Amino acid sequence: MTAFSLEPAQLAWCAELRALAAERLRPLAEKGEPGRVNRALVAELGRQGLLGRLFTSGALGLCLMRESLAQACTEAETALALQGLGAHPVHACGTPAQRERWLPGVTDGTTIAAFALSEPGAGSDAAALRLTAHPDGPARWRLTGDKCWISNAPEADFYTVFARTTPGAGARGITAFLLPADRPGLTGRGLDMLSPHPVGALGLDGVPVTADDVLGEVDRGFRVAMGTLNLFRPSVGAFAVGMAQAALDATLAHTARRDAFGGTLRDLQAVAHQVAEMALRTEAARLMVYAAATAYDAGAPDVPGRSAMAKLLATETAQYVVDTAVQLHGARALRRGHLLEHLYREVRAPRIYEGASEVQRGIIAKELYARQEAR
Repeated sequence: MTAFSLEPAQLAWCAELRALAAERLRPLAEKGEPGRVNRALVAELGRQGLLGRLFTSGALGLCLMRESLAQACTEAETALALQGLGAHPVHACGTPAQRERWLPGVTDGTTIAAFALSEPGAGSDAAALRLTAHPDGPARWRLTGDKCWISNAPEADFYTVFARTTPGAGARGITAFLLPADRPGLTGRGLDMLSPHPVGALGLDGVPVTADDVLGEVDRGFRVAMGTLNLFRPSVGAFAVGMAQAALDATLAHTARRDAFGGTLRDLQAVAHQVAEMALRTEAARLMVYAAATAYDAGAPDVPGRSAMAKLLATETAQYVVDTAVQLHGARALRRGHLLEHLYREVRAPRIYEGASEVQRGIIAKELYARQEAR
C-alpha cells in the first residue's frame, strides 16, 4: 500500500533498503554479541553509504531509512539511529574543527557516537540533570556526575554530553560538550537490558573539558538537545512503524495458512477484524510520521507538537500491533528466536526513550494551549 503519496523513486529506495537489510545486514547482526556495539555492522552501514545520509536526507529520508531497515533487521536500524543521534549535535552545532575531526569516522562507520543526556534521576525531566561542569579556570570545566541509559556506552568513541554550567537555572543553564572517550576520569559499564542493545552507564569524576569541546553556546545546550530530539522523534515513530509492519506481514502469512475450526484463521471474523485493526493503526501511524517529518523539512512552526504526536501514536501503535500478532500466533511466537518474540522485546523501549509517552502528551498539550493563547 502506498502511503503519503511517496514518489516511485522513494518507494524503490525503500524496497532496496529492505532487501539490503535482509541480505547483507541481518547476517552481520546475527553474529554480533548481545549488549555490545556491533562494529562490523556499523562499518557495513558506512560502506553502503547509509550513515552519510543521516546528515543529508532530511527528516523524511531519515524516517524512510529507519522504517525500511526495521522491517528486516532491527539491529541495523538501531545501529544507524544511534550514530545519528550521537553525532547530529556535532553536525548541527559543532565547530568546523569538531566536524572535521569526528564526522568522517561517523559516516564511514569507524567511529561510534553516543548521546548522553539521561541520568539516574533525570530521564524524562531532562532539564533537571545534575551532571555538573565545575569551573576550572577561564573557559575550562571539570565534569562530575553520572549518566545512565546511554546507548552505545561504554564503548562509544565520543559522547555528546549535557552538563549543568549554571546552578539553579533549569533548562537555561545546561551546556553541551563533545567528550572523547579517552578523557581521564571517564568510566563506564554496560547494563543488561530486556532487549540486548549496547546500553550503559557513565561515571564522570572531574573529567576536563574546555571551550574547544563546547557544542553551540555555553548555557544553551538544552536547545542542542531539543533540536536533536525534534528531528529524531518522528524517526523513532518510523522505527515503530517498521516493526508494526513486520508483525502485520507475519500475521497475514500465518493466519492465511494456519488451519483452525474447519478452515483457516483468516476465515474467522474475530481474527480478520483484528488483522484489519492492525493494518488500520499501522497506516495511520505511518501517515502521521511522514507528516511530522515533512513539516520538519519544511521548517514549519509546529514541529515540536507534530514530532511528539508522531512518536506517541507510532510507538503506542506498534506495541498494540506486535502484542496482537503474538496473540494470533499463539505459543509459537513466544519461543526464543521467533520474529515476534524478538519484536516483543524490541517494541517496548521506544515508548520510553527520547521522551516517554507521558512526556509526549505533555508536549502536545503545551503546544495546543500556546497556539490557542496566540489567537
